[in-house]
Amino acid sequence: METENRQGDNRKTGVSRPRLAIYHANPKGNGCAVKLELHPAHDFTDGSVMAAFARQIATADRNSPGQFARFDWENQICVKLDFSDISKILQVLVGECESIDDGKGLFHRSQKAATKITFRHLEEPVQGYSFEVYRTYPGGGAGEAAGDASARIVFTKSEALGLAKALEGTMPYVCFGIPMVIPKTGAA
Repeated sequence: METENRQGDNRKTGVSRPRLAIYHANPKGNGCAVKLELHPAHDFTDGSVMAAFARQIATADRNSPGQFARFDWENQICVKLDFSDISKILQVLVGECESIDDGKGLFHRSQKAATKITFRHLEEPVQGYSFEVYRTYPGGGAGEAAGDASARIVFTKSEALGLAKALEGTMPYVCFGIPMVIPKTGAA
């Protein structure tokens, strides 16, 4: 697990957006990584946390120093988690329920795809929390291929605790943005 700061990703505006990245590589090559990035509310835009999932595409090579597992960020699956979505994930993390909407999960639909998001507490085969996304691309448009994509990461209990605290901390910014003083105009 690491916290990244994308210095220079948006050099034209000088914007740097910190994010939390959790990588779970495994020797079978079917691990996953997720990056969570806060987008505070502002003006007339609602706040959110963007979650980007990338499946593992290469394993680490013990015989080659510096050869680490790699993840397919080119084909990442991104989901925008709004106030309601984050609240439902937090319900699972704090133990109010075992899964989002009794296992039904969340559904997001756009012009290009339909996405199901699940978050659930696990007891078997290991204790933890499973965060999964399933995306279906209906296709049919010019240059668009129909198909499916999915990704799954399982957080340890300690990662889940940190994630709960991090998501709780995002809520004021998702709801109300970054606080600022706006001077009153006119007589009070």
